[in-house]
Amino acid sequence: MADNTQALATLLERETTERDNLLSALQQAQARAQTARQQAEQLVVYRDDYHKRWSSQFRTAGTMDIVRCYQDFAQRLEEAIAQQARVATHAETQVQRAREALTAQEIRVASVRKLIERRQAEALRAAERRDQKQTDEAASRAAWRPATAG
Repeated sequence: MADNTQALATLLERETTERDNLLSALQQAQARAQTARQQAEQLVVYRDDYHKRWSSQFRTAGTMDIVRCYQDFAQRLEEAIAQQARVATHAETQVQRAREALTAQEIRVASVRKLIERRQAEALRAAERRDQKQTDEAASRAAWRPATAG
């Protein structure tokens, strides 16, 4: 029984370590997702500022070369925004996967803990039954002994 208890303790330790690793991975994924979202937001703000800045420039002197440069850069900026949005979406997917893995691991840790509690309760009940049996046997032997008169 002691070997079984030790094996369960080792299993609990391993599952807890894995849970801690998954929690760390979730936190890292959340940080990456936050960074990706911030970068996407910064690109959108930059694009909006760029459009405002250049729209006023076009009102004053809008040569074809300037317009073409503006359009080319605006197109590349839109592509960068779309790419960063994909990165942010992917990062959010990774967060969700990490969260699901952590939840599953937390369930495993809780299951092992519950199993240990059950085994401990069973061992306690068995010890109580042994004690009761010994008490009953002692009482039975005492009842059969002839009373000594003194």
